[in-house]
Amino acid sequence: MTLRTTISNGRTVVKQGRRSALKLALSRSWRRHWQLYLLIIPPVAYFIIFKYVPMVNAVLAFKDYNVIKGIWGSPWVGTKYFELLFQNPAFVTLIKNTLYISFYSLVVGFPVPILLALALNEVKNAKFKKTVQMVTYAPYFISTVVMVSIIMLFLSPRLGIVNTIAGMLGFEAVNFLGEPGLFRSIYVFSDVWQSMGYSAVIYLAALAGIDPSLYEAAKVDGANRFQKMVNIDLPGLLPAAVIILILSVGNIMAVGFEKIYLLQNPLNLSASEIISTYVYKMGLLNANYSFATAVGLFNSLINLILLLTVNAAAKRLSNTSLW
Repeated sequence: MTLRTTISNGRTVVKQGRRSALKLALSRSWRRHWQLYLLIIPPVAYFIIFKYVPMVNAVLAFKDYNVIKGIWGSPWVGTKYFELLFQNPAFVTLIKNTLYISFYSLVVGFPVPILLALALNEVKNAKFKKTVQMVTYAPYFISTVVMVSIIMLFLSPRLGIVNTIAGMLGFEAVNFLGEPGLFRSIYVFSDVWQSMGYSAVIYLAALAGIDPSLYEAAKVDGANRFQKMVNIDLPGLLPAAVIILILSVGNIMAVGFEKIYLLQNPLNLSASEIISTYVYKMGLLNANYSFATAVGLFNSLINLILLLTVNAAAKRLSNTSLW
């Protein structure tokens, strides 16, 4: 009995010692880096308040929401709304459109910033390089509403610049935004044009971190520019590219809502109706909050599965991952 008591007291003393050491380390860290901790507080508070706390209300997907009773007072209905989602005739179309636009954006949009960064890295004229960077980077700051307005003005079937030039060349006017088959390409390529300069900055930063001695050694070995790009630049970009690819695949079901919703019209709805716009229409416009929450929760679950899968694959193939 005495031996057990002694061991128990010893463990208690060790735990208290560890706690005291941890408190002392945190206190020292705070005194040394209090400015950095103050900078971290706002973003951490933002994610806790607007990202993690709302997760509690995901229980709404399993309840028949009643405004008077509130979220926690509403009756449980189990997986009723998930069953309604899977039985909905529009479900297959929503998934197909969302995946189609997402993969289209990923296939076209992922390599373009890499190619732009590699091309800018080879430019020796500093003035020309900065000019190209500014021209390609500037569209990123155009708001979504303004961007959609520009697209509509350019592609208008009557007064649009594209159709005006086509008419001068003898071609008939085309209602680009009224053609379901053209909607995806319009969305993807306008998005690539708007974001490629911003995305290229990350890759340019990765290229700037490559050891210059590698280029000198390659030059001594007689490597040309293309060989340097393939054997030095691309391997140097690989870690950053893998991380960005993982994050992109993790958000593959979260296609930009604002731009697609603003470009939608009754003519292209068969190709432009995606999960996020459907959630908005069902949840806010039709006030079916429980069903909209179920759709959003299903969407988030698919994103999580994709993120974990791609992260595991990237870790196995390239030893680069988010964790």
